[in-house]
Amino acid sequence: MIEFLQQLINGFSQGSIYALIALGYTMVFGVLRFINFAHGDVYMLGAFVGFYLGPKTLALCGGQPGYLPTAAMLLLAMALCAVIGIVIEKLCYRPLRERPKLTVLITAIGVSLFLENGGQFVFGADPKSFPEIITDRAIEIPESWGKISGLTLTISQVLVIAVTLALLVVLRHIVLNTKMGMAMRALSFNPVAAQLMGINVDVVISFTFGLGSALAGAAGILTSIQQPSIEPLMGVNAGLKAFVAAVLGGIGNLPGAALGGILIGMVEALVVGYVNPTYRDPIVFSVLILILLVKPTGLLGASEREKV
Repeated sequence: MIEFLQQLINGFSQGSIYALIALGYTMVFGVLRFINFAHGDVYMLGAFVGFYLGPKTLALCGGQPGYLPTAAMLLLAMALCAVIGIVIEKLCYRPLRERPKLTVLITAIGVSLFLENGGQFVFGADPKSFPEIITDRAIEIPESWGKISGLTLTISQVLVIAVTLALLVVLRHIVLNTKMGMAMRALSFNPVAAQLMGINVDVVISFTFGLGSALAGAAGILTSIQQPSIEPLMGVNAGLKAFVAAVLGGIGNLPGAALGGILIGMVEALVVGYVNPTYRDPIVFSVLILILLVKPTGLLGASEREKV
């Protein structure tokens, strides 16, 4: 039982990363009805922003690893990735907004390949060691806690889960309790009516890209803290699994994306712990196929009628 709970904790921590990336996919799809396949590479850029800014934030905060330099680097990475997301939208997707969806999809794949190969050219293809901005150590549950006393948490796992939950709360507040969030929901529901009501579509779409990219940047930092080895192609696999998570939970549904990410992380952890690490990816994608066969709209997705 202790081992099972330990695997669930490991899976929840990894699933939190997938959830943050999946939220970017599902927000863009909800507003524009297309998949931004370059989103996983923004996650990679977030990790490299942390790689180069980490030593500087450490120096500004006294040179000692801790929560303050971690928070500073996280916020800087989120801000820079938000800018990158907005630039990608303006340069690559906005000119194609009235074009067929297939054109936009091919463009998204092209942007993804450009970022991956450009990353190898700029950063180098070899893996790099992420700077130690926080001292990671194991936290053992005391015996006074009873049956769960054998569980082990790490500082990085607690940080990943806590930051993810905090970002989810902030995202929920933005979407449900702000004017920009109301505009996002209106644009997702009916773009024509939203324009007729005076909503600036360009601003809302740019904000959506920026917000999703900021979450991806946060995921890149959190992943690098847990697994301090980064390389330019790290966004490929993570981006695909986050896309699986978004579809699993119901593409276009924010709670569904978060739920899908957590479930994918837990499935991965259980496969690694009880089956074989080699089968991790095949089983994850098999779960997607099974869900699409049983419930094509995803776990929390709703059926939509399309006019033809």
